[in-house]
Amino acid sequence: MIFFGEVSLRTAIREYLVHYQAERNHQRLSNQLIIPITIKQRDDGPIQRKQRLGGTLNYYYRDAA
Repeated sequence: MIFFGEVSLRTAIREYLVHYQAERNHQRLSNQLIIPITIKQRDDGPIQRKQRLGGTLNYYYRDAA
C-alpha cells in the first residue's frame, strides 16, 4: 500500500482495526469474533460482501432477519 500522508495512514490503520476486532474470526477464541455482532444473522439468503481498504480486506455476511 502507498500512503499519501498521515491522514491516509491513520485511515488505513483505523479500517484494519475495525476489521480485525469486529469482522475477522479468531482461532484462539474458538473461531469467534473479539467484538461480536449483536444483530441476529440469517441462515439463508444471498451472501453480502463488505470491502475495506479497496478490497484488500473483505467481510462476508448475510442480511439481518
